[in-house]
Amino acid sequence: MSKRFIIAGGGTGGHIFPAIAIAAALQRQQPDCELLFVGAKGKMEMEKVPQAGYRIEGLDIAGFNRSNLIKNIGLPFKLIRSFLQVNRILRSFQPDAVIGVGGYSSFPVLRAAQAKGIPTFIHESNSFAGKSNILLGKKASRIFVASDGMEKFFPADRIELTGNPVRGNIVESSVSRDEAIRFFGLDPAKPTVLSTGGSLGAKGINEAVAAGIDEFEKAGIQLIWQTGKPFAGQAAAISKGRSNVWTSDFIPKMEYAFAAGDVVISRAGAMSIAELCVSKKPVVFVPFPFAAEDHQTANAHHLVDKKAGWMVKDSEAKEKLLPAVIALSKDKATQQELKTNIGRLAVTDAAGRIATAILKTIEKK
Repeated sequence: MSKRFIIAGGGTGGHIFPAIAIAAALQRQQPDCELLFVGAKGKMEMEKVPQAGYRIEGLDIAGFNRSNLIKNIGLPFKLIRSFLQVNRILRSFQPDAVIGVGGYSSFPVLRAAQAKGIPTFIHESNSFAGKSNILLGKKASRIFVASDGMEKFFPADRIELTGNPVRGNIVESSVSRDEAIRFFGLDPAKPTVLSTGGSLGAKGINEAVAAGIDEFEKAGIQLIWQTGKPFAGQAAAISKGRSNVWTSDFIPKMEYAFAAGDVVISRAGAMSIAELCVSKKPVVFVPFPFAAEDHQTANAHHLVDKKAGWMVKDSEAKEKLLPAVIALSKDKATQQELKTNIGRLAVTDAAGRIATAILKTIEKK
């Protein structure tokens, strides 16, 4: 009899794309399995998951708003409504297991599944676990992690070190540099920088790139600039008439972007790092300074210490980011050293490991 799985979570590409990679791995190992995603209404998973060919149901849920406390007035009602919606979904779909990848919708779905005795699995991508995952981990069947030392957050006997799942189109990419650069309408003969702040953009990176946009042209460097939606209009206006700049709020074919970039500017989220390791890219990291426990800075230091990346603080990005990126773009020897060292950290089969462990666990039930 075919197994049914719910995959819950989202909010950012760092949650959604690993979830899609896990879904694809489950399908490879058990082709007749049924999959249902559960996300938060209004979040990017409601668009990206159907584009990947999967069904998704949306919950009326939102996170706690720290910057505007008045917006939290309706939060208890949304939470109650989301639990009612989750119970309806669980009754209707009757999953054999529920997998949580983080994000607003992950908590109510896994909590309700645990209350019903349905096996639950957690994927924690960061080296510092979120509060929801710590709570859910107490009753989870298995917790899949990418870092050592996660026993301080989760029961040691249920932790499995798998690495972070990377999208199949990046792991399996055979796109050449020339092909990729032409895809963006640029010149393969010129050095090319990819600037990506993740799926939602990065204010510090975008403002530094915008302030120094002329410097790329002066240095003979091309720019592929993924801005995220909040900065897209501003970036489009700044880039108008510049033949060396390609910009968009989102790049659906990231395998082309990684193949095109000789040097990458990136945040230091766990999933971004996993993709950059697989793609073997020389990177200048600009960690998001307000991540929980400043874990992005810790992530970046982990690579810098291994000579597998450079780092510029977000607070210093306007002064130091572009000079560092331009210098690295012209230094082929350092680029090669960074490529070699970051490539050694790549994990290409994390999604397969996770799928195998889920299937083995539920077969024992």
